[in-house]
Amino acid sequence: MNSDRSSGRGLLYRVYERRLRSDLDQGALPRHVAMIIDGNRRWAKQLGYETAAHGHRAGAAKVREFLEWCDDLGIQVVTLYLLSSDNLVNRQQPELTDLIEIIADLAEELSHYRDWRVQHVGSDAGLPEPLIAALDAAEHRTADKKGLHVNLAVGYGGRTEITDAMRKIVASHHAEGRSLEDLAERLTPELIGEHLYTGGQPDPDLVIRTSGEQRLSDFMLWQAAHSEFYFVEALGPDLRRVDFLRAIRDYAKRNRRFGG
Repeated sequence: MNSDRSSGRGLLYRVYERRLRSDLDQGALPRHVAMIIDGNRRWAKQLGYETAAHGHRAGAAKVREFLEWCDDLGIQVVTLYLLSSDNLVNRQQPELTDLIEIIADLAEELSHYRDWRVQHVGSDAGLPEPLIAALDAAEHRTADKKGLHVNLAVGYGGRTEITDAMRKIVASHHAEGRSLEDLAERLTPELIGEHLYTGGQPDPDLVIRTSGEQRLSDFMLWQAAHSEFYFVEALGPDLRRVDFLRAIRDYAKRNRRFGG
């Protein structure tokens, strides 16, 4: 009897997914989706696991699913917030060690999947050499691919990103022998945007966060100035395709004002 009920629920979900998908206006979909997959540790604790690593592994598995959902819809760019610069100093070492290994494995896996292009967006400062090597290898391996552009935000902090962009601009300006007055005239939002980790990419149209938390946590502070936000109650590993499709449907119905 329980098996029949489970099968019935599964069928209803599949029908609902197809309905959500068919109702989407392809012309109203976001080009760039940013995702904060939060709640991995709570997921592991709720299920009685002794360490958070089980939650992080489940979250990494969900990442690949999420990217497939985006790719199948024709979304062009996805940015995933995997490890913040704050995490590098605030997480306990055993958990951080596990998380770093999981991220390295994920970068390797994604670089061999479909026609996806993988890019590390973040700072190498504070990252262990094996993780830097894994991210660099994934980026190099996929540099010529033309499919979904996957940004892995690792060692990332929004304020640090803006600071790094300004430093690059000042250093370039100084190398050209220009004056401070010239810099003041040249400095524009467009110039700063070109020097961010995501320089040359469209800003995220939609930012999704799981686990019910409603904050950015220093994620894409500059790029998300005019983004739409969608918060999901489900913990990261429990995110379902229907949750994702609801987020896309909600986005497609909004009247974007871009600060107006």
